[in-house]
Amino acid sequence: MAQQSILKDKSYNFAVRIVNLCKFLQEEKREYILSKQIIRSGTFIGASIREAEFAQSSLDYIHKFSVSLKEANETQYWLDLLKDTDFIENDLYESLNNNCKEIISMLVSTIKTLKNKK
Repeated sequence: MAQQSILKDKSYNFAVRIVNLCKFLQEEKREYILSKQIIRSGTFIGASIREAEFAQSSLDYIHKFSVSLKEANETQYWLDLLKDTDFIENDLYESLNNNCKEIISMLVSTIKTLKNKK
């Protein structure tokens, strides 16, 4: 449970960073399409983790974390694309990508642990 609490906090803080990234992209870069994609996937990670708190079953609980993992992977795609199209600088990319990788790693570990408990 402690890892899930840490994961909840990390995913929320990551979502805040993604919202700020989206504001930057829209206000400074006048980029609206990719910013909407990354804000959807980047904030959904934590939303699904939060939703898992009230899962209807252990399978539903695992499913919520699995959806978060898929969204984190998608967010990594959008980060790569934003970097490779020069919408974000490498330093910002590295910082956000490292956060995303950490969340992915924690999600994989959590899902494996939950599946082994079944």
